[in-house]
Amino acid sequence: MNWLNSEAFVLLDQHIVWSDMIGNVIGLIALALGWRRSVWSWPVQLLSGLVLFAAFFGHLTGSAGKQVVVIAVALWGWWRWNRGESEDGRVSVRFATWRERAAMVGAAAVGTLAVSGLFHAYPTLSWDPWPDAYIFVGTIVAMYAQARGMVEFWFAWLLVDVVGVPLNFANGYAFSGFVYVLYGALVLWGMRDWWLRSREAGQPVMEGAPA
Repeated sequence: MNWLNSEAFVLLDQHIVWSDMIGNVIGLIALALGWRRSVWSWPVQLLSGLVLFAAFFGHLTGSAGKQVVVIAVALWGWWRWNRGESEDGRVSVRFATWRERAAMVGAAAVGTLAVSGLFHAYPTLSWDPWPDAYIFVGTIVAMYAQARGMVEFWFAWLLVDVVGVPLNFANGYAFSGFVYVLYGALVLWGMRDWWLRSREAGQPVMEGAPA
């Protein structure tokens, strides 16, 4: 798998490696499928995680380990969406309850503190502990909200983008930076679509109702 870490091309004086390009393009496709509420969003996210795991395994242990978590959440999301398809074959969406929102915000804050502490304790796991922990935990929270069919999924991705775009450019991952810009555009369109669909469905739902 060494070719995944080899240079694909040079763009604006930035060296683009195959793993960065392939993993992020697949991730972008997965987000677009999420916008369409297609269950195929999850196997595509799983594929993205597998590509990045193969690229990182053996020399970036921390990054490979993070992809294992992403893969596990993608499998869980795939299972949930297969159980929750509506009559048109697409998943119904809703706004989270205030309790669910508070739980996700709390989990994101505690998770970021915990993961950042781990990265600081073991510097080889991350090249920039605080923002890396924020992006990693934010991604997991976004995937969780997507698996539950929550409109807040898009807000979580938007908050990840705010840090992800400048961080990737600053650290030489130009392709990731460009892809995160496209993520931002898809997030805004997807947020509008899910928002309108949740209103058409008479959302938000009552506390404790299934996604």
